[in-house]
Amino acid sequence: MDSLELRKAFTLIESGPVVLVTTHDGTSDNVMTISWTMVLDFTPVFAITTGKWNYSFAALRKNRECVIAIPTVDLLDKVIGIGTCSGANTDKFSKFRLSPVPAKLVRPPLIKECLANIECKVIDIVKKHDIVVLEAVAAYFDSARKEKRTVHAVGDGTFIVDGRKIDRKKMMAAKLPPGV
Repeated sequence: MDSLELRKAFTLIESGPVVLVTTHDGTSDNVMTISWTMVLDFTPVFAITTGKWNYSFAALRKNRECVIAIPTVDLLDKVIGIGTCSGANTDKFSKFRLSPVPAKLVRPPLIKECLANIECKVIDIVKKHDIVVLEAVAAYFDSARKEKRTVHAVGDGTFIVDGRKIDRKKMMAAKLPPGV
């Protein structure tokens, strides 16, 4: 095996799906791109990493709710654009032609163009690492959408796109929660 620079080690395991996170600050909606996400267990509890450097963080911390929207590969250029500008001076929904859809249990909107949306409440913020722990309160999936391949950031400006799905449900049945 060849050595890898230690500062690049994160690129080996970062490949969770890139998501869009919507917030509402009391006046307007915003959306940010997040590539650092984590499923905490089989319950609907997730974590994202963000912090003061993101304009949406103040709304997330204050209002303690958001929507995790899961885009597909056809939206990649919009996802990157959203992540490279600030909501402090940009209406990202308008600029990137995204359609906000009212959520049922939280104030931030769903994103119509995304494959899936998860309404979430903030249940903890781990300040040392800016980890925001979220509990899902509602979830939606657009089964009619033709493009279903999600995108995974490597962390160096490159991305991996989902490929063929391999089914091993029977083999893992004893470890999966009922109904999955």
